[in-house]
Amino acid sequence: MRPNIGIAEEHLTQTCNILNALLADEFALYARTRYCHWNVTGPAFSVLHKFFEEQYEQLATMIDEVAERVRMLGGTAAAGNMGSIGASARLPEAKEEQGAMKMVLGLLNDHETIIREVRENLDTVNEAFKDAGTADFLTGVMEAHEKMAWMLRAHL
Repeated sequence: MRPNIGIAEEHLTQTCNILNALLADEFALYARTRYCHWNVTGPAFSVLHKFFEEQYEQLATMIDEVAERVRMLGGTAAAGNMGSIGASARLPEAKEEQGAMKMVLGLLNDHETIIREVRENLDTVNEAFKDAGTADFLTGVMEAHEKMAWMLRAHL
């Protein structure tokens, strides 16, 4: 049953589609960050191994929050398997990168891609769909990715 919260059914559906694309991106970035955590080597191993762990833990929380926002709006959190994640994610296919700084740069690029996508969708959700709640939620997601990107940038 869809909520009766003053947002047109069509706009709820479109907002859930936006959030599900974000959910797929978050899962893809989570998987890539785990990969980096497991496979980082070199002089910065200890620092980056722990750093990547902190980041994937933040992403795990974000994944849950995005999925819950979809459910709050009456939708279904669609990123339930690897096929749906791969089909919906806007991030480029992750490369099995070697070298700590290439890993950091790859993750930074993914965070910045998500930031640009969220920024674009934020305006649509707020202005076209009149969904201030989701716009506020997306602002928080964007800010979290901006901070994570800043932390990655500091390693370069």
